[in-house]
Amino acid sequence: MAFFNFHKNTFKHGIHPPESKDETNKLPIKQFPFPPVIILPMAQHIGAPSQIVVREGQEVHRGQLLAKAGGYVSVPLHAPVSGTIRKIANVPTISGKMSQGIFLEAFPSSTQEVLEGEPIDPETATPEEILQGIQDAGIVGLGGAAFPTHVKLKVPDGKKCETLIINGVECEPYLTTDHRVMLEQENDIFTGIKYLLKSTGAKKAIIGIESNKQDAADYLEKYIPEGLPVSIKVLPVKYPQGAEKMLVTAILGEEIPSGKLPIEVGVVVVNVATTAEIGRLLPHGQGIQERVITITGPGVKKKGNYTIPIGTPLRFVLEQVGVDEEISEVYMGGPMMGVAVSNLNISIVKGTSGILVFTKKDVKRSPKTYPCIKCGACVDACPILLNPSKLGILAKFEAYDEMASNYNLMDCFECGSCSYVCPSHIPLVQYFRLSKQIVRKREAIKKEKVDA
Repeated sequence: MAFFNFHKNTFKHGIHPPESKDETNKLPIKQFPFPPVIILPMAQHIGAPSQIVVREGQEVHRGQLLAKAGGYVSVPLHAPVSGTIRKIANVPTISGKMSQGIFLEAFPSSTQEVLEGEPIDPETATPEEILQGIQDAGIVGLGGAAFPTHVKLKVPDGKKCETLIINGVECEPYLTTDHRVMLEQENDIFTGIKYLLKSTGAKKAIIGIESNKQDAADYLEKYIPEGLPVSIKVLPVKYPQGAEKMLVTAILGEEIPSGKLPIEVGVVVVNVATTAEIGRLLPHGQGIQERVITITGPGVKKKGNYTIPIGTPLRFVLEQVGVDEEISEVYMGGPMMGVAVSNLNISIVKGTSGILVFTKKDVKRSPKTYPCIKCGACVDACPILLNPSKLGILAKFEAYDEMASNYNLMDCFECGSCSYVCPSHIPLVQYFRLSKQIVRKREAIKKEKVDA
């Protein structure tokens, strides 16, 4: 079955999985209770882990610096609650690896007010001061990638940012985090855009929103501050339109070259929830302590959108919302690009956009995998026009170098569209994820040998 492009304002190919957003997209954001103990891994963003600056037994206030940035591609970590540092030890992470972490016991009677810092004025601050403020606030991409935002916003020498795109697409099924942020935090979003325009030098901002969130588009349109160069672009619903390359193509009609970033066509893309956090935190000189998360799925009793302290243990979250006794799988993130967790003792981190819970009756066991029948469904679905069928065959024969050099393996951003449409149930995206890891490891070994 081919996937034709009937709309101008979108990208080629893509798929249309069930949206499954109706149960939470009308539910206002609620504050989640503070757990007795917060568990904070230092490795919760792309780049170098944060470096702990507190000691065991120390009392800290909410918003206080707990760990400094471990380098340029890194961010600090702030206390999500006022309490006592009970332990510094290794903690499990969603990747399966252990990370150095902090166990922070909350003061049960504390008001949990946040410490005020040095405010940054978007009108008078320099671009460099804004970028430094964003790093100091510990802000990373909240759409799931968790890439340090100050690094993303730094326009390389010789490049120029003409357009800032605010990503409010939220194409992942089930997730309604960004939708509710757009309906409830408009002032923070527009304040954040002021900082982003100043720091990137962009002349205008476009907020991209899919048509299944028309209410958010209408609401933001009504509250655009006078004189702020912001427009709203409503796009047809299609997955994975929230991916940067796809969104730039959908809004501007520009193709980003293979292996390049949006800045190659004069664009910087920032998630709408990340934008709101910038607008919320920088005027007060504060660090990020919490984020909005969608908790949903057939196995959840109290579905909703919640503001949850970073470091809240997943087990505590599930206890609070109530879950079915017959839980089969729990995902952090969406069902397409999220990760099935193997340990309920991991914590909410800055990049956690959703928690999905499925019961045994909702999850089909992995069907038998059959040989590729060359139907071309995966080729028609791939949004960046790769040949998943050929890549899958090469992965089976461990021809990783050929995958990377001749078939653009590293352009794959693991959206899962190919696996979703494959009638033979070949786990293509898992093959590509593993293949990319092997290619990166080989490249790192080569680099070490050259440097030596």
